[in-house]
Amino acid sequence: MTFLATLAGLLVLLYLGVPMFAAMVLLSLGVLWGTEGNIATLGEFVFGKLDSYLLVAVPLFMLMAHFMVRGRVVDDLFHTAHTMLRHVRGGVCVATVAACTVFAAISGSSVATALTIGKVAIPQMLRYGVSRKGAFGVVAGGGTLGILIPPSAPMVLYAYVTEASVGALFAAGVIPGLMMAAMFALYSVVTEGRPKAVGDDGIARPLPRASLAEMGGALRKSLWALTLPPFVLGGIYFGIFTPTEAAGTGALWALLLAAFVYRQMSLAALWDGVSEATRTAAMLFMIIIGASLYGYMLTKLNAPQELTQLVVNLGLGRTGFLLAMGVLLFLLGLILESFSIILLTTPAILPVLDALAIDKVWYGVLLTLNLELALISPPVALNLVVIKAITGAPLSEVNMAAIPYMAMLALGIVLIIAFPDIALWLPRVAGY
Repeated sequence: MTFLATLAGLLVLLYLGVPMFAAMVLLSLGVLWGTEGNIATLGEFVFGKLDSYLLVAVPLFMLMAHFMVRGRVVDDLFHTAHTMLRHVRGGVCVATVAACTVFAAISGSSVATALTIGKVAIPQMLRYGVSRKGAFGVVAGGGTLGILIPPSAPMVLYAYVTEASVGALFAAGVIPGLMMAAMFALYSVVTEGRPKAVGDDGIARPLPRASLAEMGGALRKSLWALTLPPFVLGGIYFGIFTPTEAAGTGALWALLLAAFVYRQMSLAALWDGVSEATRTAAMLFMIIIGASLYGYMLTKLNAPQELTQLVVNLGLGRTGFLLAMGVLLFLLGLILESFSIILLTTPAILPVLDALAIDKVWYGVLLTLNLELALISPPVALNLVVIKAITGAPLSEVNMAAIPYMAMLALGIVLIIAFPDIALWLPRVAGY
């Protein structure tokens, strides 16, 4: 089959050490030169693909996350969650999940969530008696929420490829994201005991319930950080901002908070943030160039039509196709990162989605959950690499800690396939 043959050729180039964007460009140009004999118009085609206002949102959301990290917002978020939940079973782990959930609504990045929350939360979890496995696992799993709970950079990219509504995708990610957070928190409650602290007498005792005054003080400290998600997402849902405008105004609001409220933004930090966002945009655009050529090549080879016909002939149906794609996405996630997977697979299967009447927003949520699973699936597993870098723990130990969270993400995928309204109810209520 043409799609799998070209994918195999691409994986061979990657195995030989060719960078992702270069592998896609070389393979596509080679095949197009051999089949078409004329590649003179490809430059104009590529420029047209890059000339998209929506793509500007991706680096702007990342810039917003960088500013909030520099403002040391995570310290306040974790402190607030820990104050509220320290007296319950697994309270420090549940607080970590809560902090990941809120920060996910600020950052739009799983790696940034795992990195920033992990730096603060892992030492605290170990201090209060959480096992190393429990501490590493909850940060690995909680970090994945960064690309499911809006805003989400991969969802913006998926919307760009499929022309789906960004607002609908963001709305569709809310309930599945909260569902996965609840699963992670419940697992911590079941597997971990009450947090304990060692007193002056050397005896470890459970942490007491916080007083109302303590809870109020903790909430006041994190109040400014909590304004950012409703500011950005509310602006999109109520039609005040386009997604790109929301990303830009969110980045500006985050900069003002970091500079004037938290007083942590120097000119050097500002330069670092802009430089990092620029590098991210350059990397993304290079991959888009390669993926655009790859998709153009597949179209010329009639690969999408072949794939659609194969699915029809096999009689897979919607559920069978979604499960088969889940397996393929998981395998690709073992060796590729999220942006590449979206750009490689989505153009080829769009005709199949139409043929099987699969809602693109529904599939977008399932795709994002599969990408989350890839983030904690070795050997690439960027979230696990981040945790190893934070803690210095052996990667094998971190990998073992992530296994229960991989199982929970797989269960989440099955639930959303079985009950699409988990993802589609909120967009429908919101009028998308």
